[in-house]
Amino acid sequence: MAKVKKAPRPKAQTPKGFRDYFGTEVTERAHMLSQIAGVYHRYGFDALESSAVETVEALGKFLPDVDRPNEGVFAWQDEDEDWVALRYDLTAPLARVYAQHRNDLPTPYRRYAMGPVWRNEKPGPGRYRQFYQCDADTVGAPSVAADAEICAMLSDTLEVVGIPRGDYLVRVNNRKVLNGVLETMGLSDDAQRDAVLRTIDKFDKVGEAGVRELLGKGRLDASGAFIDGVGLSDDQAAPVVAFLTSKGSDAAKTLANLRDAIGASAVGAEGVGELETIAELLDAQGYGTDRIEIDPSVVRGLGYYTGPVFEAELTFEILDEKGRKRQFGSVAGGGRYDDLVKRFTGQAVPATGVSIGVDRLLAALREKGRIGSTAQGPVVVTVMDRDRMADYQAIVAELRNGGIRAEVYLGNPKNFGNQLKYADKRQSPIAIIEGGEEKANGIVQIKDLILGAKLAQEATLEEWKERPSQYEVPRGELVAKVREILGLYE
Repeated sequence: MAKVKKAPRPKAQTPKGFRDYFGTEVTERAHMLSQIAGVYHRYGFDALESSAVETVEALGKFLPDVDRPNEGVFAWQDEDEDWVALRYDLTAPLARVYAQHRNDLPTPYRRYAMGPVWRNEKPGPGRYRQFYQCDADTVGAPSVAADAEICAMLSDTLEVVGIPRGDYLVRVNNRKVLNGVLETMGLSDDAQRDAVLRTIDKFDKVGEAGVRELLGKGRLDASGAFIDGVGLSDDQAAPVVAFLTSKGSDAAKTLANLRDAIGASAVGAEGVGELETIAELLDAQGYGTDRIEIDPSVVRGLGYYTGPVFEAELTFEILDEKGRKRQFGSVAGGGRYDDLVKRFTGQAVPATGVSIGVDRLLAALREKGRIGSTAQGPVVVTVMDRDRMADYQAIVAELRNGGIRAEVYLGNPKNFGNQLKYADKRQSPIAIIEGGEEKANGIVQIKDLILGAKLAQEATLEEWKERPSQYEVPRGELVAKVREILGLYE
């Protein structure tokens, strides 16, 4: 009889493009999202938690920069042979939710949402197929007052989570102004207009000179390869360059430059008027140009949004992987998208919103030293006698009831040294010790593990004696003494 082969053991590894998040990372993210939710709640936005799975029909054309349906998502057929997919962002589900429940929802509907999204894209360094987004949107408000409010809320959010004023800037532009520029250029060919839009999107990478070359015959990239241009004449390209470089010394100068760039275009004039209104509304609320400014160089997403578009950029410098200084860059973006809900209702529904890159913002806070310090673990109640587990559970319950994070050591208690090694690995600040003698005398030993580690590394013998890291206290004073020690490290 042939020997039955054992099934191979599965490999303990995450799928490509995914990762695991452990205690500190999860805690830091939850804390930051809680702070953000507090700002959104203060602005009158309600929380929404929609399904992680949407029908492919509801998602429609997927990622804004992807043309082929089903590209970029994780999709499958359900038991009814209908195609469904994991959500790739939080905006498409909002459009479906609003269209489905609009008769029961207030108009305007103000909602925020936080959670993971999934994109079936090629992973790379720092680029994962599952990541968190944090969105806030207003649906049903045609006034640009809603856009101004989103910008103000974004500014407040950055400051609340720990990005100080002076280290960030919310920059605002308008797709209608760009439409006016394209109209002034006289481009009627859709392919040529799309090529111009793609070129504009490269402005932050290639600069004014690079855009001029790409709008014309083309340019050599950094690798020496020649990139074909759009083929416009200098006169045709001039309005685009004027648009991208129209930022002045203040809002009034910038708006004047934009009016020159759009010429006689009515839609362009409408866009400039909207930017002027946004600037006035923000100024009335006390948001100066040190926090929010009109900036025509904001071009990301202009192919997707229908009106105002905004981006939050962190302006402080960091070192890249090669040790070179560079600005941290964008952590949030958004704008007005008045056509998204129309797919479901057949009627245009105005909407505007913003999405924060959660991982990017967390990385920024670590760079600023606002998070990322050594996480403090729980107080560990050691086990000196396994037959007295009830006593140790009583101790830990008393600590927890006193609002102190604590746990009983549940491994093999035979080796006390291993218990202290466990507490060290847990980054525990304190270990509680109650042997038979301590129990009989009504006392407990409290070991300050943080001070003990510091003294072991730095202190002389005299300092060690003067600053004991272990205290003997009456059993009834346990919670008070633990609170006192923990207070030293807050």
